[in-house]
Amino acid sequence: MSTDYEDSLSMDALNDRIAILEDNIRQLIEQAAAASGEQSESRIADRLNQQNDELERLRKIRESRQKK
Repeated sequence: MSTDYEDSLSMDALNDRIAILEDNIRQLIEQAAAASGEQSESRIADRLNQQNDELERLRKIRESRQKK
């Protein structure tokens, strides 16, 4: 489900947000590899899931726009 804000983003801005999320995910994966302790790993996993969900949502928005 997209928000009005996301619907108003230009394709360039949408692509920029996707690139930022992809970089965030890469960094979180690196942090997870270096993390020790169940609490740190759980927090990183939660954040990684949030970032992946957001990335998937934005990719769907981009995909629907490209079909128009």
